[in-house]
Amino acid sequence: MKLSEFLVAPRVFLSLLDRSRTRSGYPDSAALTHSVERAAHADALGYHRFWVAEHHAVPGIGSGSPAVLLAAIGAQTREIRLGSGGVMLPNHQPLIVAEQFLMLEALYPGRIDLGLGRSLGFTEPVRQALRRSKDAPDTFASDLEEVRRYLDGSAAVTARPASETGVPIFVLATRTGMEVAAQLGLPVVVGGPILGIGGTGRVDALDEYRRAFRATDAHPEPYVVVSLEVAVADTTDAARELLIPEAYALAESSRTGEFPPLVSPDEIRHAPLSDRNARRIESFMASALHGTPVEVKQQLHDLAERTGADEVLASTSTYDRDALALSDRLLREVL
Repeated sequence: MKLSEFLVAPRVFLSLLDRSRTRSGYPDSAALTHSVERAAHADALGYHRFWVAEHHAVPGIGSGSPAVLLAAIGAQTREIRLGSGGVMLPNHQPLIVAEQFLMLEALYPGRIDLGLGRSLGFTEPVRQALRRSKDAPDTFASDLEEVRRYLDGSAAVTARPASETGVPIFVLATRTGMEVAAQLGLPVVVGGPILGIGGTGRVDALDEYRRAFRATDAHPEPYVVVSLEVAVADTTDAARELLIPEAYALAESSRTGEFPPLVSPDEIRHAPLSDRNARRIESFMASALHGTPVEVKQQLHDLAERTGADEVLASTSTYDRDALALSDRLLREVL
């Protein structure tokens, strides 16, 4: 794919994943308000999708219920698709998940997606609160298929409200998740080490997903969404600074076992930083795309060539909301 083709190709979509990150100095409720406001901005900018996440009892994340948050976002947006990145299926009964997203589809027709993942709680106490165990049988594939039957009306009972258009399902995938997505003929969302950011070769796991994909009427072709941090600013250094709060939070979570709210880069500069945390921060930077619009344009082109992505889902979080809004605007202008 030539750069010029990538920049104009209608099949490459650009979307946002917002994790409702809490910020130091703000109540948890502000994270939800910020997500709604960011979604409205993304809608005005012409992004394809705006997805929200599910995390339970995490100090750094305000949303544990994607369906509830999406209902609020839907009321403040008009055209952008809305979905979950994702609902963690082991925490829920398939019928309940289907009912929630069929209700959203009834409220906002033609705009709702259902991204399903398999992650358990962040810590053992959270897993106990969710009545989940690391040793529980893996029923993800069968539960996912059950959700699909409820959504398309082929299950033994009819989930309400019934939908004529249906709700598209996406699989948030580890390597095993990609196998499930291929077997069921579903789109896949991938991120993290699988993408091999900074590498030069094709991503073998994605090529294998395409080879193993079983076409369905709903999805005759495989569909790949790549998700990663993307920060755009007027200068390379400013874009790098946008990534620092999230990188620092992840480094701290590895040290303390608790994922904290975002703090400002100034506060981080004055905080003690161990060599281990410094390495973790640099590792995070290496896994993200960041820079000026020209630099990020080239990085996105390289990513698209290596992954064959149909869509880029930018999962950027930072402390400065004005800088985040500018990054969202500049990223949209890149494509």
